[in-house]
Amino acid sequence: MTDLSAPVIAVDGPGGSGKGTITQMLARHLGWHLLDSGALYRLTALAAARQGVKLDDEEALARVARGLDASFEPTAPGEPVRVLLGGEDVTRDIRTESCGDQASRVAVIQSVRDALLQRQRDFQKAPGLVADGRDMGTVVFPDAQTKVFLTASAAERAERRYRQLKDAGVGVNIDALLNEIRARDERDMNRSAAPLKPAEDAQVIDSTGLSIEEVLERVLAAAGRV
Repeated sequence: MTDLSAPVIAVDGPGGSGKGTITQMLARHLGWHLLDSGALYRLTALAAARQGVKLDDEEALARVARGLDASFEPTAPGEPVRVLLGGEDVTRDIRTESCGDQASRVAVIQSVRDALLQRQRDFQKAPGLVADGRDMGTVVFPDAQTKVFLTASAAERAERRYRQLKDAGVGVNIDALLNEIRARDERDMNRSAAPLKPAEDAQVIDSTGLSIEEVLERVLAAAGRV
């Protein structure tokens, strides 16, 4: 049940800007609930693939989204949030570049966005919510008390993703990653459904060259919770 009195910190921005790390640190620091909205689109893409639903079948994709059995569990500091699909841990499955690309394509479909909108809003509960996404402040929680748009240069985001994948033992080409990030940015910023952009009342924070601790301090300051 949505609690409209519960405060929300909406953190938007492109992939690789550090939203995932920052929102988990915020949630732990404040003791609030956490919403990884991007995971819902990745979960929809994964569930669709497992059910044999094609990405151009909008009606079937919307049905998958409406019936999505998704949940999040906190993990140790520094680790990604544990993502469950029907009780199965699919954290690694949804973090592949392929699944991310499919999720970006699913996210442009309005019927899918409509199906997931209320589910996202249901995460707003006491004592508060930290919402990680790309349209948290513009669409999902337009009345959020604090809105942050976290960004970084495409080159730095590619380098961060490269290091992350290398540490996980995944072979990857940084030039290919950079091209994928630029293509995804272009698609996300120019889509007709909730394009990626800062809310008018959002504070834009560029994390290029900043430590994660410095970014956290700036977001806490924006929220008035230093």
